Amino acid sequence: MCRVKIVQGIENTTIAKDIRVSVFVNEQGFSDEFDDIDETAWHIEVWENDQPVAVGRMYQTDRLGIYMIGRIAVIKEWRQKNIGKTVMDALQNHAKHLGANAIELSAQCTAVGFYEKLGYIQVGDVYMDQFCPHIKMVKHI
Repeated sequence: MCRVKIVQGIENTTIAKDIRVSVFVNEQGFSDEFDDIDETAWHIEVWENDQPVAVGRMYQTDRLGIYMIGRIAVIKEWRQKNIGKTVMDALQNHAKHLGANAIELSAQCTAVGFYEKLGYIQVGDVYMDQFCPHIKMVKHI
């Protein structure tokens, strides 16, 4: 059974840095993984028993009622087991609790189908984030 923990500020999560480095830096080759947003964003940890399996983050944009979800990372061995959906459901519920009426995200193009199943729609054109094609997606809640 999954255990979910949401904290504010990356200094209050014990696993976010390690999992994001493992997935985005070591596995996918990104170099600019951390930014100032991490200091104030809401971070989610997902644990299966005593093993950390996934993380993500969320923050309010400068537009009222609009939250941004991102940095969703699931440990390789735990993919295809609905852990990503657990992360997204928890972050969406937390955003709604905080007063969100819409959520935006910057999806890697390879993950568009996953987000579409969760009700997100593509907005605009594909763009590059470092070397990887992404597209903006939005969901009204």
